[in-house]
Amino acid sequence: MEKSSNQQIKELIELNEELENYFSNTIIPQLFVDANLILRKFTPPAMKQFSFSPDHIGRPIAEMVDHIRYSTITENIQQVIDTGQILEKEIQTTDLRWFQMNIIPYLIKKHNKANGVIITFVDITDRIKTLREVEKLNASHETFIYSVSHDLKVPLANIEGLVELLMVTSRELMAEEGKENQEQKNIADFLVQSIKTMRTIINDLSEIAKIEGNYQEKGEKLRFADIIQEVVWTLQDKIHESQAQIQLDIQEPVMEFSRKNLRSILYNLLSNALKYQPPGQVPVIRIKTEKNNGMVQLAVKDNGVGITAEKKELLFTRFTRLQTDREGTGIGLYLVKKIVENVGGEIRVESTPGEGSEFIVSLQATA
Repeated sequence: MEKSSNQQIKELIELNEELENYFSNTIIPQLFVDANLILRKFTPPAMKQFSFSPDHIGRPIAEMVDHIRYSTITENIQQVIDTGQILEKEIQTTDLRWFQMNIIPYLIKKHNKANGVIITFVDITDRIKTLREVEKLNASHETFIYSVSHDLKVPLANIEGLVELLMVTSRELMAEEGKENQEQKNIADFLVQSIKTMRTIINDLSEIAKIEGNYQEKGEKLRFADIIQEVVWTLQDKIHESQAQIQLDIQEPVMEFSRKNLRSILYNLLSNALKYQPPGQVPVIRIKTEKNNGMVQLAVKDNGVGITAEKKELLFTRFTRLQTDREGTGIGLYLVKKIVENVGGEIRVESTPGEGSEFIVSLQATA
């Protein structure tokens, strides 16, 4: 049985009242603009925020631009009507307030065509202000680290020169006396090692500032074998001293990446593989590259002391050292993780205590 005209009118009145009730009670500025770009309705918060009055209803939205204080809103509305796609945009009005603006097409299901749009404005001024303050704080943090690390390099170089001079003088005096002072030699060796550690910390601080600031190094086509050879030469003394065996399995020979960053990844992973070995054991380290699911994987596997499950979570934390009896600053793996994540990659570790560890780095492959 069809509804009577009176019943239909009654239902329309009730729907209209519900809509009016919604518009009257919402706390978000909202506008309804029809397909002819005529302002048909707005909520009370819009009246307060944009100084609208009932006289503005029925007028072209183009005449409301000065009230909304956003110059391209007419073009944005037309774009949504033409495409039927929702437009989300952060805008700043001329009164220097920020809004999350959403323009939503009002679709007629029968024709699948926009008959207008509903526009909502969410005030995000405080959020943007907080974000700007955080960015400013981060910039100050980075500048401070750069300044400190740069300023410390000069006095450190002076100390290094003085220590070398003292060592030369000490050796000459011991040669004249015809005997070696073991205590002086131990002190000199300790000073040299301390300076070396301090220089490493200063350089690492500079790297942290760059990487935490998402500084992107320029990429180039690199051969893994070449970068591995560079790192092996750098660690030659440790490799020779431990008689380590370095095994290569290069299935993916080339990728585009930052030379310095790829070298840093390999250096830290190989250095740790050499460092965390049981006393008297010959390190056997396998470096493998391959392509897997569109990613280039670099894996460094060792036969070292391994890592317990509860300590895996701490591995990539800044300034964390799992074994204090080994030299290091606790920054290396943190830097590796940041480098990898900054380019959308991933690093994970598989380890069994007493058997060794494998660090697997996945990087986006280039065509």
